[in-house]
Formats: sequence, C-alpha cells, structure tokens
Amino acid sequence: MTASDPLGEEFDVIVVGGGPAGSTVASAVALRGHRVLLLDQQTFPRYQIGESLLPSTVHGLCRILGVEDEVARAGFKVKRGGTFRWGRNREPWQFSFALSPRLSDPTSFAYQVERARFDAILLDNARRIGVDVREGCRVSDVVADEERVRGVRWTGPGGGIHEARALYVVDASGNTSRIHGHVGGKRTYSDFFRNIAVFGYFAGGERLPRPNDGNIFCAAFDEGWIWYIPLRDDLTSVGAVVSRENAAAVQGDPATAWRRLIDSCPDVRDLLDGVPQATETPYDQVRVRKDWSYWKTGLWRPGMVLVGDAACFVDPVLSSGVHLATYGSLLAARAINSSLDGTLEEARCFAEFEARYRHEYGLFYEFLVSFYDMHRDERSYYWSARKVTNVGATELEAFVELVGGLASGDASLADPGQRGARLAAASSDLDGAVGRLPDSDGRRNPLYESPAFRRTFHEGSVLQERGIHGGPLEEEAPLRPGGLVPSEDGLTWVDPAR
Repeated sequence: MTASDPLGEEFDVIVVGGGPAGSTVASAVALRGHRVLLLDQQTFPRYQIGESLLPSTVHGLCRILGVEDEVARAGFKVKRGGTFRWGRNREPWQFSFALSPRLSDPTSFAYQVERARFDAILLDNARRIGVDVREGCRVSDVVADEERVRGVRWTGPGGGIHEARALYVVDASGNTSRIHGHVGGKRTYSDFFRNIAVFGYFAGGERLPRPNDGNIFCAAFDEGWIWYIPLRDDLTSVGAVVSRENAAAVQGDPATAWRRLIDSCPDVRDLLDGVPQATETPYDQVRVRKDWSYWKTGLWRPGMVLVGDAACFVDPVLSSGVHLATYGSLLAARAINSSLDGTLEEARCFAEFEARYRHEYGLFYEFLVSFYDMHRDERSYYWSARKVTNVGATELEAFVELVGGLASGDASLADPGQRGARLAAASSDLDGAVGRLPDSDGRRNPLYESPAFRRTFHEGSVLQERGIHGGPLEEEAPLRPGGLVPSEDGLTWVDPAR
C-alpha cells in the first residue's frame, strides 16, 4: 500500500464519534502521547440536543482536557442551578449549585450551551492535542477475530471503503450506533422511562429573576414535563416529555403537538406569551426523539469499549446526559492509558471502568425513579404510572443484574424487593428535603442534606475537585475491594495497594 492509501493504517486507539464522549476519550488518550484516530460521519459544527450542563463537566472534565478557558470565552449562558415546578409544592423551587458544601462559590455554576458550538470546541481541542480527526466518515463495521476487536471499516467522504487497525476501538457514536452490538448484546430498555420528547426553539422568552435567569426550568404538568432552557437572550430551547402512548399524535404532527403541550403547561406558556418561534437554522425545526432509557449488559470486550449514548442513556430531567457521556469516556481513557502503558493488566483496567460506569448510571437511575415518584398527581395517567410501585419486577431484576449492590454501596440490596423499598424511601427523603427549601436560611441547601441527593452527585463533585485542585479534597478509596483509584492527573488508574 502507498503512503497516500488510507487502507491498513495503524493507531493505538480509534474513536467512532466526535461528540463530547468521543472528543473526551480521544483527547484524554492523546494527552498521554498515544496515536488516536477519530471518525465522525458528520461535518462540524452540527446540531445536537442536550444543551444544559452540570458543573462537573465545566470545571472538572473541561479543565482536565485543557479547554475550560475556551469554553468560558464562548459566552454561553451561565447556569447557577435549576428551577422546578415539581412535587407537592405548587410553587417553583430552586436548586442552587452554590450551596454545595464541597464546591466553592466561584465555580458553583455551569453553562447552557448551543451544542453545535460546544461540541466543535471540544473536537477542535482534540485536534490541537494531536488527535487525527476525520469528518464525513461513516463507520460500518468493526474488524474482529475470536480474540478481540482489531479495527474498523468506514466509508470516506469520497465514497471509498477504508480500514484501519488499532489496539482499541471506542464506540462513542451515540444512540444510533451501528456497531454497539459487538459489545454486550442488545440494549435493555427501561419500561419506566420509556417516554417521547418533542422539542423546538423560541426567539426569546421571559427569564427567571436574577441571579437564576440562566437556570433550566422544568415544570411538571398533567401529561408529563417540560424543559425551558435559556440559551441566549433571543433563543430558548423548549421541549415536552410525554408518555409513549402519545407517540402517534406527536410523530404525526410534531409542531401542533408541541404547541398544544406548551399551552397545557401554564408555567411555561406564560413565559412565552407573544414570543415567536425561532426562524434561524438549525433552530427553526420542531423535532421528535424517543426518550427511552437503556443500558447494556456489557460495556467492553477485548479491543472495544462503549461510551456515551452508545453505552447507556437515562432520562434527561437532571441534565445528566453530557456528564454521564464524558465521565464514562474519562473512565475508558484511564483504562486504555493504563493498559497501553503496561502498568496494569487490561482486564483489571476495564473491570474498573465498567464497575464505575455502571455505578454512576445506577445512581442517576435510582435517583430519577425517586424524583418522578415524589410528584403526586393521582388524576394524571402519566404521573400515576410513574410511581415506585409501578417499576416492574422484570426491570428491577435487570437493573439489579446491571449494578448489583454498587449503586447503593450495599450488596445486601441486590434483591429487587429491597431495591424497591430503597427507591420508596429515597422518594420520601427527597420530598421532605424539597419541602424544607422555603424555610432555608440561605446558607445551606436542604437538598444536600438528603442522602440520595449526595450519593447521586458525589462523583461529579470529586471530578470537579480534581479539575480545580488537582485532586479530590479527601483521599479516594476504591469503589470495591481490590479496586483501583485515579492517578493524580486523572488520566490513568493506580493500584492503591502498591
């Protein structure tokens, strides 16, 4: 083969997909000097949903990758927390990042981002670090033998078929991945979180009172819930999440269904009084997405690993999508780097990756079931169906098989019945914490006194501490007996017993 012929190229790692998950794992591996090829079928900038970030992504992940300052200069809307009209209290309540006992006020914020711009910043940063980024390349299959995955095949922008080899292939190509089936078999779908979302954009909209004018606003109503995300003064993302039973009406006429659902939620409808729909590309369309939560029974095999929506997805009400995608990608990069460096055995590295990824997903899943349960509206079909008691035994069994005792840190809760009781207790705990918010003295947040809340956001806080301080404020312990911990720079695994 000639030097100009891309067939047969060799890399240490091939990443499929250039979104936040793909850019994160590619950058984190390239920072350790490894040869990385990243392939994406689209050309950036490109549209993507999921605009609301958490502080752990901004101050933890972005700082580790060396891109925090550029993200700050982009002028994205500052988000200091979330505002919810959710639960027994009919008045909206605030969740502020600033009252976390682990996070200092100067970094107690995130951003509402236009994903086309945010994703392009991360991808361009990967290029600067040394990743070979190729756009317009559609990966069709992996190259594998009985022992491991060895590479990928793709169609280039000119239509030619190409092949490259690598020690590791990372599938970060999202929920429409063509190759995820090579790891972990089929996806396991949640019946509890099998919703559908219809969303679009308005050319402006009223803002919440300062300093919460950049908050995401989530409002529950009879048929589901609506998000309201201020992206710019003249641009607001608005989406309704409803039951799959509404799929026919929503997919048949998305624009009409979207307007009707907004009108059914006075809290959001009033914020948009007299505001026209956005007309600028790509925000001029009303889109529909199956908002189905799912996970895989396995997240890696020799030579291949899944991250981002190729691996798992959970309901978006807590803005956890980009966090889970980039956190899982950092875990994968640690495993890849440690294995390539020869410091630890491959199987042990990836067992740590999978255990921690399952753990983080499990925490958000448990929290979200409890969060849905705390909204009491027995008149509504949607909400009466989303009680802890309606989490099916089959789903609980599948979830228990996925996380075992990891999500709770207690292996004795591996029984589905015990797990259901735990979810009910967590819902009562959250409901009580929200009820205490109006009486808060402004120096503490009752939500952070909730064990369920602290468990769910603990790892994000540790990631943020690593970005800000170069390491966690408290010494990290292994997640499980014999487990590994992150290195000081967060890019590899370390055996604490050595």
